[in-house]
Amino acid sequence: MDLSSRIYVSGHRGLVGSALFRRLSSSGYSNLIVRSHAELDLTDESAVDTFFKQEQPEYVFMVAAKVGGIQACLKEPCDFLVDNLRMELNVFHASFRYGVKKLLFVSSACIYPENAPQPITEDSLLTDVLDIANEPYGLAKIIGVKACIAYNRQYGTNFISLIPSNIYGPDDTRDLTRAHVVPSMLRKFILAKWLRDGEWGKLRKDIAHYPISKDAPASDADILKALKTLGITEKSISIWGTGKATRDFLWSEDLADAAIFIMNEVDADQLDSYHPNCQINIGTGEEISIRDLAYLIGREVGYGGEILFDATKPEGVPRRCMDVKRINHLGWKHRVSVADGIKLLTNQYMNA
Repeated sequence: MDLSSRIYVSGHRGLVGSALFRRLSSSGYSNLIVRSHAELDLTDESAVDTFFKQEQPEYVFMVAAKVGGIQACLKEPCDFLVDNLRMELNVFHASFRYGVKKLLFVSSACIYPENAPQPITEDSLLTDVLDIANEPYGLAKIIGVKACIAYNRQYGTNFISLIPSNIYGPDDTRDLTRAHVVPSMLRKFILAKWLRDGEWGKLRKDIAHYPISKDAPASDADILKALKTLGITEKSISIWGTGKATRDFLWSEDLADAAIFIMNEVDADQLDSYHPNCQINIGTGEEISIRDLAYLIGREVGYGGEILFDATKPEGVPRRCMDVKRINHLGWKHRVSVADGIKLLTNQYMNA
């Protein structure tokens, strides 16, 4: 990409898209094209086609997606499947039709089987069944990966899929019904600390900005009841699952750096045509258990209560650590450790 290239960043207000937009802007790319969901609904094929015809982007970062944690995916399986499929296929076809030079599709580690050998290599795709909790989202992302390959084979496009591990970072959602592991756990620990310390002013302000229930709790008793449904009491905090599951957590700005690196340095024809399917794992290659993550966040927040684990609640796949030899061999490596990332995120949240 040249600094003056016409670059479309979809989902620029989300966790990954905002990090990517900041990185591109700070690196001097001056012709960035963005649209909010209100301005462009990517599930609308006609609207997407009109947008590409008018804007003629040269490079596309397909980041936009309907995302959420286990709770959201279990509640809205059809939406996670259908909305993501529509967005992906509309953007891919418009990119082909209007001659986009290169497209990067940000997929998800949910595409890999529940019991894939660890660390997970790119050729683990479709070797076994998916985790049922994330299956709708995972299926949509698998089709996105395969669609990139299909376009490359049939039309000679330059579409590459990036498969990131669990992402966290600045600008992530604080909605506890939709948040992923790190932002959800961080907010719960902060709320638990404020409750334990009697910081009712901070509790009320936070809950007013980011509601924790359908009916806004008014009295102290209402707030205590709402917090209890989240597993938060004055003495303890409860985390979903046994705590034994492990994850590879990737700082969103590291993913943005990787995406720009791949866009500038790697083409689809440099990668294998079949397996591993023009896809590249992006992660740290390091894993941490949910239990250790909880204690890490608890220490960083300064929470002094008891930490409990609820084995009756789902926790997703037992292990997920990405094999990142391929991206490391290509010349990229992550910079932010999970400990440093949690410190940065905690400071941002508590000093906002």
